[in-house]
Amino acid sequence: MEHGSFQDQSASTFSLTDEDHTLANSLRFTLNQDPRVTFCGYSIPHPSDARVNIRVQTTGDPASEVLKDSCQDLMLMCQHVRSTFDKAVADFRNAQGLKAMKIDQ
Repeated sequence: MEHGSFQDQSASTFSLTDEDHTLANSLRFTLNQDPRVTFCGYSIPHPSDARVNIRVQTTGDPASEVLKDSCQDLMLMCQHVRSTFDKAVADFRNAQGLKAMKIDQ
């Protein structure tokens, strides 16, 4: 849910339900990497409330578009981490298999 002004779309607060610090801090990081962002922060209203409020202020671009772009960037980062991890696991398993067969590399 977005809270903001219809006249000034460059500043908005977004409420994300069923989320916590994990997603909020990651999004804050990617948002702060974007040169269009002048301010970004998040808060959790209450520890027992599974909701995160993310405040985004931009240089003029719509805050909702900048947030969407940051979500895409975060997805790409996660995909890269996953593929790098999977490759490292496969390499490790291959190396362990060669050691078990006592084959020199």
